[in-house]
Amino acid sequence: MKHLVSSAVCAGALCLLAGAAPAQDYPSKPIRVIVPQSPGGSTDIAARMVTDRLAEVFKQNIVVDNRPGAGSLNGTDTVAKATPDGYTLLVVAASFTITPAMQKNMPFDPVRDFIPITRFADLPHIVVVHPSVPAKSVSELIALLKSRPGEITCGFSGIGTSTHLAIELFQHMSGTKMLLVPYKGGSPAMTALLGGQVQVNFAASSTGLPHIRAGKIRALAVTGAKRSSAIPELPTVAEAGVKGYQHASWVGMLAPAGTPRAIVDRLNAEAVKIVNSDEVKKLFLRRGMEAEGNTQKEFAETIREEVDKWKKLVAAAGIQSQ
Repeated sequence: MKHLVSSAVCAGALCLLAGAAPAQDYPSKPIRVIVPQSPGGSTDIAARMVTDRLAEVFKQNIVVDNRPGAGSLNGTDTVAKATPDGYTLLVVAASFTITPAMQKNMPFDPVRDFIPITRFADLPHIVVVHPSVPAKSVSELIALLKSRPGEITCGFSGIGTSTHLAIELFQHMSGTKMLLVPYKGGSPAMTALLGGQVQVNFAASSTGLPHIRAGKIRALAVTGAKRSSAIPELPTVAEAGVKGYQHASWVGMLAPAGTPRAIVDRLNAEAVKIVNSDEVKKLFLRRGMEAEGNTQKEFAETIREEVDKWKKLVAAAGIQSQ
């Protein structure tokens, strides 16, 4: 009996050592980071800012693989089904927690199928219009929309994204209706606005700020609960007349469920150092993003709470699921 117990203990110890060895050597080959949005958008920008520096720390190549389309489902599902070894990771926006409320048939579970690593940054959206639009404020935009219901076009970064919900909530709370035009990401939607193909956009701050500063588009308000440190002169939508309105996005990294804890811990520790460095904080702020860099537990709680919140909100607002 003693021999059997001793053998079992040894076997267990060997298993633990076998699991620890890959984590200790991690990473020993290039890492792929899937971004389920198009290049040039806020999620892609934040992902590259962090992973470029993470590659230097790890002394390994980190390849950012953009997989836009299907409301971010395809790229996200690829990671959900990837081998959980730390070599396929995911960087997503807040739409990750919105999609379950917008999609009837989800190919993955955002809570069960992933391990949160850390949130990189928080960012509000900015209500922006093409220069041809006469509205100079949110109240003037609302008056214009009410005078022409369903006629003013609004581009956005795809069905079920954070931008989509920001627009839907604005319409619901302001009693307005626009003609919504989905694109495969924030960057193509911004290109459409710059070219005059659409008239309004609720742009991620990282996407919209360069064009606002260049005078190519007009900013009316930010969607967050408070003014943005990057553009403090802009009022919030709530301050501008839609009382109680607030909506902000975030960008963060996740791994497939089952990824060894030691690997997740190392990714968290290194990513948080990078995000909280003065250099990256300044780079984020220049793009309208506020550096976050939180714990795995805090990020996991955010995801669980938001999945539940958006399901309730979408139902209450009567937003059509796909």
